[in-house]
Amino acid sequence: MPREYQYPFELRHLVYFREVARQLHFRKAAGSLAIAQPALSRAIAQLERAVGPRLLNRTRRGVELTPAGRLLLERIEPLLRGLAAIPRDLAALAGGQVGHVRVAFTGLAMATVLPRILREFHQSHPGIRLELTESPTSMQLAALQAGDIACGFFHPDAPTPGLRTRLLLRERNGVLLPASHALARDPREQLRLRDLAATPFVLFPRTHNPGFYDRILAAFSSAGVTPRIAEEIWPRANGIGLVRAGLGATFMTPSEAQHLPPEVAFRALAGPAPESRLVLGWRQTPAPEPALAAFLAAAGARAGDPSE
Repeated sequence: MPREYQYPFELRHLVYFREVARQLHFRKAAGSLAIAQPALSRAIAQLERAVGPRLLNRTRRGVELTPAGRLLLERIEPLLRGLAAIPRDLAALAGGQVGHVRVAFTGLAMATVLPRILREFHQSHPGIRLELTESPTSMQLAALQAGDIACGFFHPDAPTPGLRTRLLLRERNGVLLPASHALARDPREQLRLRDLAATPFVLFPRTHNPGFYDRILAAFSSAGVTPRIAEEIWPRANGIGLVRAGLGATFMTPSEAQHLPPEVAFRALAGPAPESRLVLGWRQTPAPEPALAAFLAAAGARAGDPSE
């Protein structure tokens, strides 16, 4: 055994000492511990020899703590309380009541289903700490495979080997326009992509989500339009900021568009339009860790309900 773990006393010596320090009487402490008084006296003498200074002064009425005894009592109280709590804490961990879950998300998730999931989960599982990180789909997939995150909210391009997924949102995109754009005030209920042939677009780097990027280009192609891509920026909130600044348009789902600032306007699209798919994904294992299983269950209860 390493030297730092070699102690000249046993745990029972500390327990016996604490009880004597509480009762300040050997006979009462022995009765509380259900051991013979001579055995208790020998154990305290062994502890005093092990630590050096005298811990107790014997008096006619009982015992008194020495300064060394008071210091030892202060040090061992949190230690013994912590040891006593281990079975309870392990049971809570196994029951999914405490733990730590690393979660990644995209801007679409935070703008739609994730806030309600987080609110309800924190209410039902206050002992589980969630570590949240915004991350594009491509980085989430790599992090899931490496075990760097427990689960992620992302946009799948294709089947994801080794991962399990649950569909949370599937919607056709509309367009987000600066409020000053002429089409923002167009009286039609729906626009078409060909109406936006002269409008610059703010997108994201293709490497972050190749599938959705290619669906955008396919929609433009089906509409007979060559897109004008003014900027590629991430995270998504920055793209929306560029639209607010009047630098172009971007794509957005109706669920995202429920709460918009006055500087922008959402317009639905008819005809070709890219589709967004948001899933919750995690590594395929025989049984997820209890804290993760609790979070997956809470998120699954909100599947298909992006409303706030």
